[in-house]
Amino acid sequence: MTTPHPPAVSPQNDPAPASGAGTPATGAGSGRSGYLYRKVALHLADHADQVLKVGEITRAIGAPSSGAVFEALKKMAAAGHATHHRDPHRFQITQAGIDAAGALPPAAPRTRSSGSSGGGGRQSRPAPVPRPNGTLYHPRRLGRGWDVEELRRLRAQQVPVLLYGPPGTGKTAMVEAAFPDLLTVAGTGDTVVDDFLGSYNPVPGGGYEFVHGPLVTAMRQGRVLLVDDATLIPPRVLAVLYPAMDGRGTVTIPAHGNETVEAVDGFYIVAGHNPGVHGAVLTEALASRFTVHLHVTTDWDLARQLGVPKPVVAAAIDLNADLAAGKTVWAPQLRELLGFVTVRDQLGMSAALANLAGIAPQDARDDVTAALSRHTGTPITALALGKR
Repeated sequence: MTTPHPPAVSPQNDPAPASGAGTPATGAGSGRSGYLYRKVALHLADHADQVLKVGEITRAIGAPSSGAVFEALKKMAAAGHATHHRDPHRFQITQAGIDAAGALPPAAPRTRSSGSSGGGGRQSRPAPVPRPNGTLYHPRRLGRGWDVEELRRLRAQQVPVLLYGPPGTGKTAMVEAAFPDLLTVAGTGDTVVDDFLGSYNPVPGGGYEFVHGPLVTAMRQGRVLLVDDATLIPPRVLAVLYPAMDGRGTVTIPAHGNETVEAVDGFYIVAGHNPGVHGAVLTEALASRFTVHLHVTTDWDLARQLGVPKPVVAAAIDLNADLAAGKTVWAPQLRELLGFVTVRDQLGMSAALANLAGIAPQDARDDVTAALSRHTGTPITALALGKR
């Protein structure tokens, strides 16, 4: 991801002592299993963007027994406070776990260090941010801060942002995490003005009523409108946005008696653009409306932290380099790599590799299978049913 540039749960009781966790006692650091549980929970919260092995956690918190740490981790997973990955056993905190950890007595710094600033101070990585579908978004660096924070700051200053990059890199996820009041128009070549402004809908008993569209709702309620895949929308349709984005801050609805709608404070427009998608055209008229053009690429470090094997990430990096050079027409992004982890956890590594090859477009499948085979040392074919 580049920096901006001008256009072009509730608290839970401590669990019962686990085997090997020590004899219950009072006082922090006494060996009480509840204290160990707190240390484990707080450590996971401090590293919310990572999937950690039991041994890594044991060493980091100075616990005498990895078995006791493992028991605490399993209790967290059973409570829904952590996800448990197997082969090998690894754990990552959930949003419910983050909420619960926030109510625990402090046992460690609450945020993870992400390096030292120029003045020697420590900078903190924010906790993952929940999206409307319940999944977590892991903020990334942007300028002098983090992307979610910076997007909110740009909204406050009314600086419009165009996000561009391949599908699956996290553009929509970032905007959903930044703006809980988000409304979305998913652009296609068939999007029409009514999809923004509204239209007449039939009502029970006969007749019609006018239902205002998401652009009007966002303007009146001071909400954020994401125009996703904006460059697939015909330019003459996109022109409906421009009066709302410039100094006028108004739109007119011809179909509803030329009703005029004025934007209130908080209204903001973000757009998404997938340059390599067939039919996507970024016109000068659209580009000039956005002060910040932000390139969103896949976060390879995050992919590794979320459990994607290093050889698979390496293959994806090579394929993306080939994609940029015009040597292939498709490369897996973060969405596909997280799907790989899900399939691996359910069906095994071989099936996950085969599925990653199988989801590639037909004209890129040979490239994908070759890259995966080269980096994993495993012959790979697209996922298919075997013999009975």
